[in-house]
Amino acid sequence: MIDVVIAGGGPTGMMLACELRLHGVRVVVVEKDPTPGTFVRSLGLHVRSIEVMDQRGLLQRFLEHGTRHPLGGFFAAIAKPAPEDLDTAHPYVLAIPQPTTDRLLTDRATELGAELQRGRELVGLSQDDDGVTVELADGGQLRARYLVGCDGGRSTVRKLLGVAFPGEPSRVDTLLGEMEVTTPPETLAAIVAEVRETQKRFGVGPIGDGTVHRVVVPAAAVADDRATPPTMDEFRRQLRAVAGTDFGAHSPRWLSRFGDATRLAERYRVGRVLLAGDAAHIHPPVGGQGLNLGIQDAANLGWKLAAQIAGWAPEGLLDTYHSERHPVAADVLDNTRAQMQLLSPEPGPQAVRRLLSELMDLPEVNRRLTEKITATAIRYDLGDGHPLLGTRLRDVPLKRGRLYELMHRGRGLLLDQTATLSTAGWSDRVDHVVDASEELDAPAVLLRPDGHVAWIGEDQDDLHTHLSRWFGTAH
Repeated sequence: MIDVVIAGGGPTGMMLACELRLHGVRVVVVEKDPTPGTFVRSLGLHVRSIEVMDQRGLLQRFLEHGTRHPLGGFFAAIAKPAPEDLDTAHPYVLAIPQPTTDRLLTDRATELGAELQRGRELVGLSQDDDGVTVELADGGQLRARYLVGCDGGRSTVRKLLGVAFPGEPSRVDTLLGEMEVTTPPETLAAIVAEVRETQKRFGVGPIGDGTVHRVVVPAAAVADDRATPPTMDEFRRQLRAVAGTDFGAHSPRWLSRFGDATRLAERYRVGRVLLAGDAAHIHPPVGGQGLNLGIQDAANLGWKLAAQIAGWAPEGLLDTYHSERHPVAADVLDNTRAQMQLLSPEPGPQAVRRLLSELMDLPEVNRRLTEKITATAIRYDLGDGHPLLGTRLRDVPLKRGRLYELMHRGRGLLLDQTATLSTAGWSDRVDHVVDASEELDAPAVLLRPDGHVAWIGEDQDDLHTHLSRWFGTAH
């Protein structure tokens, strides 16, 4: 029997496959598309996702294929400089097209031993006390202990489970595509700058060597079937309506549309089936949070599901995936709702936009909104105590290296500055590192595999309590 079948070979599914394989879990990913996608829906990684890649030793691969840009201007495209006191060792956004992210994660997952089966579409599922049977469109079946639906906003897994997906339908559509244009660069840049003074959902800019341009323009109406791509004529009409010119657009590479529907699955788990990424939540793409949210779902779920399969997970551990990540998604949905309002050209939203722009000149306001977009302010409710409890710990320098270099295996970690503590009984799940950092004001910190702080202190009995809470019974 397979340990885990993952439906969907996008960034969430492949990141989850990577996380599970670090713990020796047998993983099969089924992806309905026979070949990798070429659509560049996501343009980059935000701070928290960059940190996750660093924690797993993958960041250098991404840096080789991406471009670092300063933070700032992400919240509703309000141009402000990055806050000076953002708590991270990676204060930048990494511009990298989604197909490249997909490829890098797929390469890593297969290196680790995950099996990717392309051209296999999940069409049915049933579960019992022992596992899940997956029905495929080609007539095949797979049997697994768990199934995770990472199959996008129109998730078949979610629909088959009957999980409610409440929220709001799209009110506006946006056209997105890549194509060539004939307008000279200087003229194009001037027109784009003028139009964006009032229409923030518009943009035309070169990608790659500059021959092809990424074009974003409001659609005339909400499509009855968003899965049907727009035509080139529709693009030209909308460009002329919004910008007064179609820029001589021709030779499209691909064309698509997206809406501003906002929905959140009521449950992330039904028995042995779980949901992650867009299968669990959809929202407008403002702020570039979607792909990042899915990657971070996978980082939270992977070690917990692996612990369940290995047999050492404490009672209720797997259910903390929903209790921790559902509120995070709800907050992202709220901030994207707010951003969409601020992008409206109507007088009321524009008045609110001007007011917020003034408020963002206050460092605390700018920092708070930047933390929302970058996901650096997430704090899971792990009880009262030290301010760091439940937060992710940034990559602090140690006397013998740096913290994230010690997290590549996806295990728990006790960073012990007292040299008096012990993880005996949990050494197969938790690394004990005796080292010190001038930037960490705590005697010892217990980190979960996802980098969040599970305990701070110096009492051995209290440490034992928290090791049992997160890493099960001592051996």
